Amino acid sequence: IDFTGRLLLPATKPVVRFRPLRGSQCCLPCQAKEGPLMATGKMLGILQAVILVIGGWGIYHFSADEPVEDGTKTVVDSNGVAYSFDETPTRVALTNTYAATVMKMLDVDLSVIVGASKDFQSNELWPELDGTDIVQNSAHSEIDFEALLDTRPELYIVFATNGMVDTEAIREKLDPVGIHVLALDFYKYDSLRYEIGVLATLFDREDNAQQLFEEFDRIEAEVNQRIDLVSEEDRPTVVMEHHASLTRDPVVLTGTSQWTDLIELAGGKNVFSHLPGHTTHVDMEAILEENPDVLMFDGITFDLGFDSYDDRDKCTTHMQAISERPGFTEMQAVENDRMFVMAGEFAGPMMIYGLPTLAKQLQPSVFEDVDSDAYLDDFFTTYFNIDRKGTFLCFA
Repeated sequence: IDFTGRLLLPATKPVVRFRPLRGSQCCLPCQAKEGPLMATGKMLGILQAVILVIGGWGIYHFSADEPVEDGTKTVVDSNGVAYSFDETPTRVALTNTYAATVMKMLDVDLSVIVGASKDFQSNELWPELDGTDIVQNSAHSEIDFEALLDTRPELYIVFATNGMVDTEAIREKLDPVGIHVLALDFYKYDSLRYEIGVLATLFDREDNAQQLFEEFDRIEAEVNQRIDLVSEEDRPTVVMEHHASLTRDPVVLTGTSQWTDLIELAGGKNVFSHLPGHTTHVDMEAILEENPDVLMFDGITFDLGFDSYDDRDKCTTHMQAISERPGFTEMQAVENDRMFVMAGEFAGPMMIYGLPTLAKQLQPSVFEDVDSDAYLDDFFTTYFNIDRKGTFLCFA
């Protein structure tokens, strides 16, 4: 029995249910004396017992092959783990703003969130979560399991493939106490719609998801109709560096990164898209050999985004450090001042609304008349009911 008082049945064990016999179906003799009718009743009783045993054996094998799951709906997270349920969850813990953002985009009542991280504290974007119990410091920090258990969640929503979060270890600790771990990223373009669909099914918001996808289609079409007119030769080569490059040799975004998809949609070419994985370390010489037209930087660790203004001018310092790398002064991107940092919001569920902004940087002449800021403004007013403020992009 878990801490919520629910009986936990291991999914791999069979559940055998017997229907009790009534009245004349009773398989025990109802009379002390045994006569012809009694003997017949006894034989019937034995026959019924045999049927029950055979039926039970069949149920055992069926259940062993197909574990019994309570619930009328099933969703499968991005780790391939299924979750079956018969009611919309009413107690959810989550610690990353990407998942909470998608809940807002689907118009899910955030009162179901009973545990969160400090990332939501004192933030104008999340007034609904003021006073919510804190279960860890940030989306990437250690979980305070005692605090988490105190919130009694049915679900804990966590990143699926983020290298800083050990999702499997979290499952091993929470599954035995009846808390299902739902692993979803919301920062990969090729899985964004699927993961939104998971939450839509979970919270009975399929119609909202359909409207959202139609909005995605509209924005992508508006960008695509212009990009289709751009020749292959006019699509700039791009190197995008991960924020880990701030502390060591270059780490670039590669084949399975959401940025590879977004760069291509916006009319550019990620020169390291052929490399496997989400990120990889490369030598300075590899970037110099490519001599890219554009250098982009992931701005998650910069003071950029909503109500952030790069007060310490970290962007300028970073651009200066990049230009002073050996051999970089003659690189096309440095010579032509085509270096920029994009706020962390562009890497999450806002990525489609940020696509026109990226397209305007990669294809400035093609999108000269496009108000890319309007898409960002619409995102915040529509889903957060607040005017956008802050610095979302900084340049060389």
